[in-house]
Amino acid sequence: MEKFIPKEKLSKRKKRELAAARRVRWDRSPVTRRPANPKAYDRRKARKEAQNDPSVLFLCPRISLLRGA
Repeated sequence: MEKFIPKEKLSKRKKRELAAARRVRWDRSPVTRRPANPKAYDRRKARKEAQNDPSVLFLCPRISLLRGA
C-alpha cells in the first residue's frame, strides 16, 4: 500500500498524471463553450453559399451542351 502524499507536495509530473487519470472519467470537455458570433465573418459559411449558388450553373459549358444550345 502506497503512503498518502498531499497533492501540494507531489512533483509536477505526478500532479499531471493524477489530473489526467481524473479527466478520463469526464463525459464532456471541461473547456468553456460559447456560441459563434453571428455578426462575425465565417469563411466556411461563405464557401457553402458559393457552392449552392444556382447562378453558377449557367456558367458551366457542359450544362449548355446538355440542353442543346
